[in-house]
Amino acid sequence: MNLQLRPALVSFLALSALTGLAYPLVITGLAKVIFPSQAGGSLIVKDGKVIGSEWIGQSFTSPRDFWGRPSATVDTKGDALPYNGASSGGSNLAPSNQDLHKAIQERITALRAADPKATGSVPVDLITASGSGLDPHISPASAAFQIHRVAKARGLDEAKVRNLVVAQIEGPQLGVLGESRVNVLKLNLALENLPPK
Repeated sequence: MNLQLRPALVSFLALSALTGLAYPLVITGLAKVIFPSQAGGSLIVKDGKVIGSEWIGQSFTSPRDFWGRPSATVDTKGDALPYNGASSGGSNLAPSNQDLHKAIQERITALRAADPKATGSVPVDLITASGSGLDPHISPASAAFQIHRVAKARGLDEAKVRNLVVAQIEGPQLGVLGESRVNVLKLNLALENLPPK
């Protein structure tokens, strides 16, 4: 029995050290060397202060800002806490669920109230949460839907805001993966640099 136990224990400890310590340390070290920004969380810094990450959305509610996708994340008590990275996940409500229909209608009403001149159809990503609840991007159509409201609230020329939105559009990854999108935080930061009319 001891002849079998000792090699099994040594193998267990060796494999644990290799796969549980050595491998993660090597991969993390390589990531920090090859992709330093991504390994560090793709943080966005303004005036020497971290204000967010490229990969986690933020809650913008001012009419002066572009708004992102709704977030379905919650805190540990079950209260809504938008873009809570510790509780990533969708609402898991089925398309036939009345609570989902009610939430969508409330979002449409809020968007229409914020800009009564936005009479076109509301882009779906402005009224439905993503699967993670943390999505930092919106579609170009969602950004375009908000141009009039943001330009009016900031006293900016609509054409300048439209040009800024177009400049912020990111194409599909590697040219083929996914769809074109706009990072809401980056767009709102760029908006701060536009001079008023």
